[in-house]
Amino acid sequence: MAPRRRKAKRRRSRAISALNLLESYTYANILSQNIAGTSVMGLFGPTDLGQQTFSGGSGFSSYSNTFTVGANEISLGDIVSEPALALSTMQSNFMNNYQSMAFQAFGTRLAFKFGKRLLRQPIANINRNIMKPLGVGIKL
Repeated sequence: MAPRRRKAKRRRSRAISALNLLESYTYANILSQNIAGTSVMGLFGPTDLGQQTFSGGSGFSSYSNTFTVGANEISLGDIVSEPALALSTMQSNFMNNYQSMAFQAFGTRLAFKFGKRLLRQPIANINRNIMKPLGVGIKL
């Protein structure tokens, strides 16, 4: 009996897809905007999270209030310097925005799915005629 012929192995494209990178960045931005209150690049911003105490009063009455400053934008430095305060702020932001995040993620998925489908031929044309001859390792 003759030996079976093996199928030729298909080589996987090593090119990075720019549209997939953009979609991933969009998801990361949705999470960071709704949980940390800043963009993905803003996570590397300045550390300014803390608590301040305001004391006041006159005569026989006095009072003091403690309030949080810098909680509207949480950075990685804030998480390292004030982990309890940063995580509690992020938890409350998540609880307030989880429905909005789900809707935004669903809309993003639909937009990229149908956009890629509608623009399949122009994208293939660009990849075939521009990106492949250049050999840059990036495709749309």
